[in-house]
Amino acid sequence: MKKILSIPAIVLMGLMSCNSGSSDSTPGTDSTATSADSTATHDSTSMKTDTSHSSMNMASVDPLPAIPAGAKVSFKNLKDGQTATSPVKVEMGATKIAVDSASKGIKPASGHFHLLIDAGDSTATGVVVPKDSTHLHFGNAQKTASLPLTPGKHRLAIQFADGIHRSYGNKLATAITVTVK
Repeated sequence: MKKILSIPAIVLMGLMSCNSGSSDSTPGTDSTATSADSTATHDSTSMKTDTSHSSMNMASVDPLPAIPAGAKVSFKNLKDGQTATSPVKVEMGATKIAVDSASKGIKPASGHFHLLIDAGDSTATGVVVPKDSTHLHFGNAQKTASLPLTPGKHRLAIQFADGIHRSYGNKLATAITVTVK
C-alpha cells in the first residue's frame, strides 16, 4: 500500500523538477498576459534560451493529433521575395485548424505558431520545436510579431505545432525569403 501512495508523490516531484527552469520569458512569446491578437516583439540580443519544455517524457504523451483536411498556415502580409524595413511586421494565418494556446493538454485540430528565423523551412513532424533566438514560440495564440532583423536576406518560416510544441512538420509550415533594408 505504501508503494501505491508513493507513486503520485514521485510523479509530482518529477513534474516540479521539469518546470524548474528560468521564469524569464521574452515579451509576447508564451507570456500569459498576452492576448491572441497582440503583437510579439523579438529581440535576438536579449532573448534567453529555454529548453525546459523539450525535456518532457514523450513516451507517456498522446500521439500527435491528425491534421484536418485542407489545413494550412500562411504569411498574411508578406510575400516571398518581398523587401521590408526593420522591424518586420509578421502576420500569421491558419486555415481549417484552430489557433489555440499551448498547454499541457493536447486538443485535436488545433495548435499555435512558431517562427523560424534563418533556421530552415520546418521542424520534423513530432519533434518539439526548440525555443531559442531563431525559433520563436507564440504559445498564447498570438498571430502577429514585430521582428528587428538586420539588413540583408532572411528566411522566415511559420511552423504550426500542437499544444505541447510538437511540430506538425512540413504539412503545416510555410517559408519565405525577405530582404530587409
